[in-house]
Amino acid sequence: MKQEQFERLQALHEKLVDVFLDEADPDKWPGTGVAVASWDQQTRGDRYWVKKNAVATIALTQRIQSLVTVVRHATAAGGGEETPEAVTDPQDDLDKQVADAEKEAAKLLANLQNPKAKADFDRKVHGKA
Repeated sequence: MKQEQFERLQALHEKLVDVFLDEADPDKWPGTGVAVASWDQQTRGDRYWVKKNAVATIALTQRIQSLVTVVRHATAAGGGEETPEAVTDPQDDLDKQVADAEKEAAKLLANLQNPKAKADFDRKVHGKA
């Protein structure tokens, strides 16, 4: 892994934590301040979808953090500075894992902003797919 990739991975982690904190705020969920008994089907589905996105976001941050931790432990074991390139060579599988994590993060962020994906999800949740 290159130093630049390692730094981008850390920046992505921080960005996703900010997204998670926003998504996980119950004051922003649909139906907030309304009695549960008065929620309609749309409100329940929207609330469920928002919670599910928050869980997916934090799961992704955990995967990224585990990659960062692997690099940190490997560089610490070498006794040197935190230099990710010292841990991996160009054919290492860690580069592929980083690329996969970045793609997954991009896909999740795109889905969070895509109204069609939400509508498809709502249809599946309500058994109308």
